[in-house]
Amino acid sequence: MQKLAKREEQIMQALWSLDKAFIKEIMAELTDELHYNTVATIIKILEEKGFVAHETFGNAHQYYPLISKKKYQKQELGYIVKQYFNNSHKNLVAFFAEEKNIDQSELEEIIELIKKNKS
Repeated sequence: MQKLAKREEQIMQALWSLDKAFIKEIMAELTDELHYNTVATIIKILEEKGFVAHETFGNAHQYYPLISKKKYQKQELGYIVKQYFNNSHKNLVAFFAEEKNIDQSELEEIIELIKKNKS
């Protein structure tokens, strides 16, 4: 699976949120104002990359994701762990703990989740 460019990811976030949408509905979800043709072009690129497909209703296309958000998250997180944390999830969690982005209760919740998934 390819990595998404910034604008492609913004559009995918909108589609993941909406599940199925026409271009105008996608545009309404975006925080940046983009021209209709720009969004249409990016969606066409996403279709070519295999991230999106569409159903035709008359002259209009309703788009939907072919790749789940979870699958893409897994890929991207795997890349980050490999590139920035020596392929160690422990180093990733330690980074957040050291930066004080995770408090004690969150760390305890993470430990409990790990224990449940190991059982």
